[in-house]
Amino acid sequence: QRETERETERETREREEREKRRERERERGERERDREREQARDRERQRERETDREDRETEELERERQRERETARREREREESREREREREKSERGDRDRHRTETENRETETEKRDRERERERERERERDRDRDRDRDRE
Repeated sequence: QRETERETERETREREEREKRRERERERGERERDREREQARDRERQRERETDREDRETEELERERQRERETARREREREESREREREREKSERGDRDRHRTETENRETETEKRDRERERERERERERDRDRDRDRDRE
């Protein structure tokens, strides 16, 4: 009887120990799965942070390229404007030079005509004097 009771107690103890061991293993497995899920969430959050960082860097690079394009466009416009201004000034200088030359030519023509008229008047006076002298001689 005692032997049977001891055997029953031993079997009960062994069963309880097996159950405790299974419970501990189940809890350990659960903790392991929880830890793996948490690690997976951590990796996913890290990937999201990395993706966000890459997106921000890409956006910043694009903004920088846009600023560079805008700066280059403004510089081209300024250069084109300076070139138009130089062309306008050159044209105005040409107009002024042409006007001055035309004025000088007109003045030269006028002076030439004046000198020619003066010479003609001088010849007229010379002829008049010659006529007067001839008349006086006669």
